[in-house]
Amino acid sequence: MTTTERAISVAQLRDILERGEPVTVLDIRKAADRAEWAIPGSRHLDIYDALKAGATSELDSATLPQDRPIVTVCGMGQTAALATVQLRARGYDARTLTGGMSAWSLAWNTAAVPLPGSAARVLQVRRTGKGCLSYLLGAGGQAAVIDAALDPDVYVTLAHQAGWAITTVLDTHIHADHLSRSRRLAQLAGATLYLPAQERATFPFTALRDGETIVVGNARLVAWHTPGHTPEAITYVLDGRAAFTGDTLFLAGVGRPDLEAGADGGRARATALHTSLQRLLTLPPETLILPGHSSAPIAFNGEPVAATLAAVRERTSALALDRETFVETILGRIPPTPPNHARIIALNEAGELFAGDPAELEAGANRCAVA
Repeated sequence: MTTTERAISVAQLRDILERGEPVTVLDIRKAADRAEWAIPGSRHLDIYDALKAGATSELDSATLPQDRPIVTVCGMGQTAALATVQLRARGYDARTLTGGMSAWSLAWNTAAVPLPGSAARVLQVRRTGKGCLSYLLGAGGQAAVIDAALDPDVYVTLAHQAGWAITTVLDTHIHADHLSRSRRLAQLAGATLYLPAQERATFPFTALRDGETIVVGNARLVAWHTPGHTPEAITYVLDGRAAFTGDTLFLAGVGRPDLEAGADGGRARATALHTSLQRLLTLPPETLILPGHSSAPIAFNGEPVAATLAAVRERTSALALDRETFVETILGRIPPTPPNHARIIALNEAGELFAGDPAELEAGANRCAVA
């Protein structure tokens, strides 16, 4: 069997998981690397160093199911291929995930978002390998995409399957942890591209300001300026039923205010973030919060990453803090800086995609939330 025949692509594994077919995903990375990000439902054997050192018996004691294929995974795929060779010698139907977890960062799945009372249907499009959440919403035959983080063809295909034409593309802010595909999607679909009003982006777009409304079919999106994570950040409120909060408010955390924040280390932005969050808390408690990221791998279970504002308020203790305490608390909990964030921001401000493999630039967990 050739090396190609012992491999499986990200698209093939994604389809298997999407269909719920039996498969054992065997992650052979170091425990610290797995803690950063993993494939949902995968099994872990910490044998990376042993395989690299040439050991041939590390899998002998492992009890693995014989009745389903095994997909071995490491960071880039090379070391997992050694495990595949050993497993095949023992009679297992084993293959290696091509490109490993770096390539898996582009894997995605979807979930329908229930929104009783809204004129729109909403589909959450999730990069399970990265935690990025984007949204396709349709009403009256038209559709809008918020925070496109995948190849534009994904959104065009999903919209076509639903009987929608994409007329509107929006970003909630200038992203720091993934490349925005919004400009390219708007060009492909012939749609209007909306961004929050700011002077950072150097390409043509239609600027949105606080209180302005976008109509999609018979649904309405109202822009709320919610600065803090970035100065320009906008939350889009759909028919008074849901809020697409980007990186301002998550399900159990808030946006980090320090990236590219200047000499004060994010203090001014943290103060603005407190004001923005207090404004969001004026929405009805039953408002569904639809954030821009998940802090954990997203299972292929069709369940949206979402919660009511009331539930988010209970989970997020920082929302109950006064301004001064909030600022000190948030600045004291800043997570590590996202990998390559300066390069990603520069590309997003220019409206350009990475000339090479985007997985090289975007690999790794997102780190935009402060819990």
